Amino acid sequence: MGQWKKTSCVLCGNLCGLEVNVENNKIVKVRGDKDNPRSEGYACRKGLNIKFYQHHADRLLHPLKKVGDTFERISWEQAIDEVGEKLSTIVNEYGPRSFALMMGGGMLGCPSQGAFAVNVLRGMGSQYFYSALAQELTGRYWVDGKTLGNQNLHSTPHLDETDMLLIVGWNPMMSHHTPQARRVLNRFKKDTDKILVVVDPRVSETARIADIHLPIRPGTDALFYRAMISIIFKEAWHDEKYIEDHVNSFEKIQPWVMDFDAKAALDICKLDYQQVKEVCRLFTTRKSSHHSDLGVLMTRHSTLISYLENVFRAISGRIGVEGGNIFPIGLRGGGRGGGRETPDEREARMWRTVATDFPAITNVYPPNVMPEEIMSNHPDRLRTVIVTTCNPLRSFADTSAYEAAFKKLDLLVTMDPSMTETAALSHYVLPALTGYESWDGGVGPGFPKVFMQFRRPVVEPEGEPIEGGEIFLRLADRLGLIPEIPDTLYKAADNEDRLQFGAVLMEYLQSNPKAGSKLPYILAKTLGKKLGSVHLSLLWGLLQNLTPSFQEMAERAGFHRGPGLGEEIFQAIQEHPEGLWIGEADVKTWDHFQALATKDGRINLDVPEMEKWIQEIDPAIESKKLKEDNKKYPLVMSSGRHWDVNANTQMRDPDWNKGKRACTATMHPGDAEEFSFSDGQMVKIITDAGEEEIEIEVTNYARPGYIMIPHGFGLVFQGKTYGANANRLAKNTHRDQVAGTPLHRYIPCRVEPI
Repeated sequence: MGQWKKTSCVLCGNLCGLEVNVENNKIVKVRGDKDNPRSEGYACRKGLNIKFYQHHADRLLHPLKKVGDTFERISWEQAIDEVGEKLSTIVNEYGPRSFALMMGGGMLGCPSQGAFAVNVLRGMGSQYFYSALAQELTGRYWVDGKTLGNQNLHSTPHLDETDMLLIVGWNPMMSHHTPQARRVLNRFKKDTDKILVVVDPRVSETARIADIHLPIRPGTDALFYRAMISIIFKEAWHDEKYIEDHVNSFEKIQPWVMDFDAKAALDICKLDYQQVKEVCRLFTTRKSSHHSDLGVLMTRHSTLISYLENVFRAISGRIGVEGGNIFPIGLRGGGRGGGRETPDEREARMWRTVATDFPAITNVYPPNVMPEEIMSNHPDRLRTVIVTTCNPLRSFADTSAYEAAFKKLDLLVTMDPSMTETAALSHYVLPALTGYESWDGGVGPGFPKVFMQFRRPVVEPEGEPIEGGEIFLRLADRLGLIPEIPDTLYKAADNEDRLQFGAVLMEYLQSNPKAGSKLPYILAKTLGKKLGSVHLSLLWGLLQNLTPSFQEMAERAGFHRGPGLGEEIFQAIQEHPEGLWIGEADVKTWDHFQALATKDGRINLDVPEMEKWIQEIDPAIESKKLKEDNKKYPLVMSSGRHWDVNANTQMRDPDWNKGKRACTATMHPGDAEEFSFSDGQMVKIITDAGEEEIEIEVTNYARPGYIMIPHGFGLVFQGKTYGANANRLAKNTHRDQVAGTPLHRYIPCRVEPI
């Protein structure tokens, strides 16, 4: 019969609660966990198939070393010693800029190793932290830093209270991105007092249930936003009282849109002017909210679009208000910017990439530039990379560029549960525990409640994999990055009274202030040994320094404020494998504007870097540029499509899609007729980056001139390639000018028969 155990999905940031039936140490059945207070039994097809993530033939069981063209099994001691020795030698000879850390989407479900990994990077003197975050979101984060005062502060729709939701380039019926997305949207659709507006080139799954669908022309989103702002100003629909109370530099942006020809712009967008005007009227007169996603975050002018979105929300009076766009709360509670400050990229102490001159945004660099940073002849070029929780040879733009660059590295180390395409190219491969073999999890920010779930192991590992945090801990030990820890701290950790351990730890840190930056190591070496998990020790440490604001919220959730609050929450988290609410705001008194981190606590619209760029968003200029793209490539491709049969590259066993038509290029019937293609035909898609063969799927849901192919395919499993690799078609230099994010949703292409 097996045993049912509570856990959560590790495939996306929603972390929906799951129950898994384990029989003979194998997950055999999966269902949504109705006891999980956040997801309440909700789970998508991906989560219900996590047994294919956990059990497959390409699992890594032992540390491996590349010898010639093959891998040889080695011990953990040899692996850590040799990696540490080679890393030290390279950094000592070429300097800290020669070393980079790369992390990916796997961090969403298994984030704990991040603190240990970044500490190794910083300990070696490097700032080069490349993250999958910078594949998608850093343009928006840069804008939020300029307008809201903090790059980590982002608004989200207040779905419980909004009565109009405007969605642009987001398909939540498939990509989710919010708890119980399909349930929420279907309830929204059934409520006759609510309005759902979807802006998407194709008839997406979300567009199919919308009250209004605006089928925008791909690549024209900046024109669309500038037109909406212009319409709102000209019709005097902007919220003057809100602007007076909460917005700075309103007069700065007015001239940019007052003389703008919105109708001409919308003609290029292939949208009806009167319909867009009505959407603007509804948005500015209702309790409305707005959200966008990769459709605009990975298209032409993406960072500028993020800026225009904040302008649009601000002049409509929809930021920080009930039913509008609010700021989720987490472990830091309320307060200016959530208590976190991010450095300005213009500060001299902040590195820029040496070959491409890109800054870090939220302390991470864009993966798009890494191949150039490796292939450069600059003396400070990248020479060694540690890759963890990601697979850049399938997950990041321009596979061909990555293959060439990674072969040039002096040292490439991959830490992963599976033999990925990146692992296969590495000098060392270190096996990490999966999300179902280790303690891991995190906080689910929200409003008014804060959720936390920390998964416990539900299956025993086979072979020798260890926790991701433990791998970096051992490497830090070998590199001499861990300060001397007194016996008193080890003895205190061995005591059952963790409050006493906390007192001894505090005394140690007070007498050794520099040791504070190495706290994850110290906790892991002491308390981690006692708990049997370095990840658990990190969680304990995280809960010991709760802000007064969050302590008040925790008390409202049923905990007891005082010196033992962190320990009480830590114990409760372990006792509730289904997860629990650990904090709750007082909605009657909560002020969302307290989260703003600008000096005066107001929304700042004066962003000089945007002034010249926005002048380029002109109907005549844009029309000319869009026509230029058509000369060599008559079609536009979206490299990436959210739907039920793809999960980035984490689901490696293709049997999870057995019987499904999983990897196709969707094409409109009109295009199929024009180019003489038929449904099911194999074709070749050609771009500036490369070419891939794929099956054509002819569907009325597609848009004329626009094809979409899914990401997460082209994986090599047991020596055979399954599906087309979307990133083989995406040029790494086809990217945003500020954030370096790839323009995956706008790739000029042509399609040829095979």
